[in-house]
Amino acid sequence: MLKKLSVAIIIIILGIVFTRCYVVRKYMRSDVDLGEHYANCGVKPNYRSVPFLKKRVHYAVMEKNDSLPLLVFVHGAPGAWYGYQNLMDDTLLQKKYKMIAVDRLGYGKSGYGQAETSTALQALSIKSIIEKENTTHQKVILVGRSYGAPITAWLAINYPQTVDKLFMISPVIDPDKEKFFWFSNAGKWKAVQWLLPELLNVATAEKFAHEQQMEMMLPKWKNLYVPTVVVSGETDRIADTANFSFAKRHLINCDTTMMMLKNTGHLVTMEQPALIRNLILNPSHSTRGLAIGLKK
Repeated sequence: MLKKLSVAIIIIILGIVFTRCYVVRKYMRSDVDLGEHYANCGVKPNYRSVPFLKKRVHYAVMEKNDSLPLLVFVHGAPGAWYGYQNLMDDTLLQKKYKMIAVDRLGYGKSGYGQAETSTALQALSIKSIIEKENTTHQKVILVGRSYGAPITAWLAINYPQTVDKLFMISPVIDPDKEKFFWFSNAGKWKAVQWLLPELLNVATAEKFAHEQQMEMMLPKWKNLYVPTVVVSGETDRIADTANFSFAKRHLINCDTTMMMLKNTGHLVTMEQPALIRNLILNPSHSTRGLAIGLKK
């Protein structure tokens, strides 16, 4: 019995170590990595931060012209600003927008490892960036992916006068469909947290608070009046595709474009960057052959 228990513990530890290595490779980029990527690029990001509740919110700005309208990207969990690097590097978007990608509170250089589970506070921290960077006072475009989607939606609901359009990509917004995996509870164990990268611990804290946060948002969706595009992947294994149906039921007072993409998973902005780029530049762009598009 003791031998079996020892083997099980070793397997768990090896699994955690493997997960740590995988996450570091997949989700984390060092300053050296980013410097090498942009060494020969014509347009490079500027890194800035704003104060928020005794913290600083870090973000990257890609701008050719400060007078262009703002396009703001908000990542999911886990993540960092460079999760949108492919879109930030897009030369067509650079011509049309001053682009900002945020390190959400708890991630990247925005108080790394200090989880902030409040959707409202996450949204208000991004609002502080917009207030600093939107010097032309034009309406902004918000793009939120996964857990970032309800954060951008919260901003659009509460500050519609500042938002031109909202994009929710692979949104996780249905409080009844928060997806837990067999290993999810292990993420709350102190011993496991000690071994895992802090960004995973932050993501775990957000996950176990997310259902309640989405319940708090339930009565607010009817107050979303900003034109909204919702894009999900048919083969999403991270977010339940019921979130797509939730959006169809609850986004009743805004001009809404709904798209369920074939042969696409959770990371839509990685798998279909050209589609997302074209939707931002021209929402009426044809997606025939790529998606089941439902428009109301």
